Amino acid sequence: MNLTEHRQAIDKLDAQLVKLLNERTKHVLEIGALKLKQGEEIYAPHREGQVLQRIARRNKGPITKESLKAIYREIMSSALSLEKSMTIAYLGPEATFTHQAAIQRFGSSLRYAAQKTIADVFNEVAKGRADYGVVPVENSTEGVVTHTLDMFVDSDLKIVAQIVLPISHCLVSRGRREQIKKLYVHPQTLAQCRSWIHKNFPHVELIETSSNARSAELTAKDRHSAAIAGLLAAEKYRVPVLEHDIQDNSANATRFLVLGRKCPPPTGRDRTSLMLSIRDAVGALHHALAPFRKHRINMTKIESRPSKRKAWEYFFFVDCDGHMNDAKVAKAIVLLEEHCNFVKVLGSYPNAE
Repeated sequence: MNLTEHRQAIDKLDAQLVKLLNERTKHVLEIGALKLKQGEEIYAPHREGQVLQRIARRNKGPITKESLKAIYREIMSSALSLEKSMTIAYLGPEATFTHQAAIQRFGSSLRYAAQKTIADVFNEVAKGRADYGVVPVENSTEGVVTHTLDMFVDSDLKIVAQIVLPISHCLVSRGRREQIKKLYVHPQTLAQCRSWIHKNFPHVELIETSSNARSAELTAKDRHSAAIAGLLAAEKYRVPVLEHDIQDNSANATRFLVLGRKCPPPTGRDRTSLMLSIRDAVGALHHALAPFRKHRINMTKIESRPSKRKAWEYFFFVDCDGHMNDAKVAKAIVLLEEHCNFVKVLGSYPNAE
């Protein structure tokens, strides 16, 4: 085939794709109408995961699985926006890694509302001003985000999905590298890039900022400064990237939680998050965790936090494999309630990432 024939073939395929995408969207809208009539949530992370896994299995290339998933993410985002005017609250400002994680999960067709604090994200969802919220919960280098855990103590919101985002920090500046005298950096970012900064800029003035996006915004106004930020922030403030992937740990990633009102049904590959408080007695924690061993449930994480209600009283946050509706997980929760002062299920959600 010559150039003209290839282009004609592409035009014909594009016409078919447009027709098929609209047919697909009509089915999605019909399903959405049925869900609303039955009082169900429009967004279904379990179904979304199944679709992405299925198209990845059927992909024969040359499109990569990651690219195909990104394409389908936007197809599903477009359909969601037509089903319902949906708002996603996230820890802002705009162009932060939390914003990037939210777009990765929900696509670019929905409305996003940046919030100043994690508490504000919880409040927006709880009061119905946002349909879902996205907050960071832990970083593979720096550990848990304690404020997120603390918010679950008094909140009735559920964890309905998780997002695992590889964190790639960049050095950005409008000036040349040798001109840099100040470096704008968020405290968390500083902790994740400390060795690189010490090696490459041991004598520059470090100025802490409230976010990576703010770092990029500040350096955009000063050619003798630089910032460490993500690509989304660099693009928003039009600051050139001087160096990519400067984080000390190449496997650096942050886990985010999607907050909603109702947990999705089991998928066969789920995670359940719990909060519990134990009695003040010798061996109390050992006895409290025994149900996981008895029912052969893999406990993937445990974290303690002061209750802030009584001195030396703690809440424990636990993640385990399985869904709260799975028989063995349900039995373990019943046993937990016998050994603990209280047990609260924070959510069961797909563990595909």
